[in-house]
Amino acid sequence: MSDKVKEIVIEEVERVKILAQEAVQSGAYYYPIKGIEYFFIHRSLWKPLTAKLVPAVSLGLGITVFMFVVTYIPQAAVLAILNGPLAVISTILLVLSESSTLFSFLNKNFLINDALIDTFDGTLVSRNQTSLVSRGRQIRQGSDPISKLGKILSRPFAKCTPKVLIRYFMYLSLNFIPIVGTVLFVILQGREFGPSAHARYFQLKDMSKSQREEFIEKRRAAYTSFGITAVLLELIPIAGIIFAFTNTVGAALWAADIEEQDSAARNFRNQPKKAE
Repeated sequence: MSDKVKEIVIEEVERVKILAQEAVQSGAYYYPIKGIEYFFIHRSLWKPLTAKLVPAVSLGLGITVFMFVVTYIPQAAVLAILNGPLAVISTILLVLSESSTLFSFLNKNFLINDALIDTFDGTLVSRNQTSLVSRGRQIRQGSDPISKLGKILSRPFAKCTPKVLIRYFMYLSLNFIPIVGTVLFVILQGREFGPSAHARYFQLKDMSKSQREEFIEKRRAAYTSFGITAVLLELIPIAGIIFAFTNTVGAALWAADIEEQDSAARNFRNQPKKAE
């Protein structure tokens, strides 16, 4: 039995090692950072954020203050038993994570959904992917990528459902395990977050459910690495609202690169073979 356990452990370690190598090689983990850079350079992409900034920040502050007042002491008492002296820091991180979750759930459901779509589409237009964006919305004349965006024909971003919220709070229990639990929590969240960041792209490409699943599975490590970076950024209280937009920009930049790579591959295949 012990030999079988060792064999399974070795196989899992090798699988994780391969996934980690694929994640590093993909470079997808860096797209959220690219999103920050691209967002701050291209001022026209600020428009959807600035239109929602004041109500979103007010909501974030209110939720964070409420969560610390109501939940900090009871959770600190539990963590003091499990984590000892580290309980103070662990509880702060836990409450911030919970606040970020509630904020993201309410924010993306009721405040910024359309603004994120505009940001994603505007980034694609700025990367000369207008024909792709035109599959999901009207394109009009304009002086910048955002002003060119017309009526949205459909809204693809899957909103945070109660099921997603329940799963998230189940994952939160991992934070009761010092250090390792928090790492596992972020990885699990990243695995879920990564593919959802390309929901708009999948719709613009008119992918079926099976096509989406196949596409994601081939890039599972890349999507997880993207998601981990994005989750860490959005966990920052209040500032998470800005990173929600920069992560969207990063996801759109990644989609644009995929399109360019696919286009280059198609052009290469279609080139006439030279006569020998």
